[in-house]
Amino acid sequence: MATMIDGESYVGRVLMRPLSHSGDLRLYLWPLRCLKSQMGGPTFGIDIKGEEIVRFDAHGPRGHWHKGGYDTLGAGGSHQDFPAGVVETASQLAWSLGHLRAHAQELLVEAGCPAAALEPRPVQRPEVGPVRKLPEVGGLHHHYERMAA
Repeated sequence: MATMIDGESYVGRVLMRPLSHSGDLRLYLWPLRCLKSQMGGPTFGIDIKGEEIVRFDAHGPRGHWHKGGYDTLGAGGSHQDFPAGVVETASQLAWSLGHLRAHAQELLVEAGCPAAALEPRPVQRPEVGPVRKLPEVGGLHHHYERMAA
């Protein structure tokens, strides 16, 4: 999940969703990350076994994203600006989600993780049962699945 940086505040609980059956490939979201520069917004990305591969920092005018392996290359080596005109947090989130949907596999390959193929997840219909919270990492994080009562 997102590397926590000393001096920054992380508001809300991190949300994590496995993208592989093993759970090694995960999508994470910090609802609000407040930077030292007194700006912030949501941060989300993909990690493999806890190593950040791609990260999106939708923080308004200074928002950006990282590719190629955030933990491997560092913030400076992986930094990418959003396309021209993608300035507000909402448009950065929309662009980021669309980019991730369209290019997730090539982003994983570029980060040196070609074997981390995205596995399709089955649709969980309401008839299966209610959504249940499943604790992870000693209850600090959760993911949610539909399950029979």
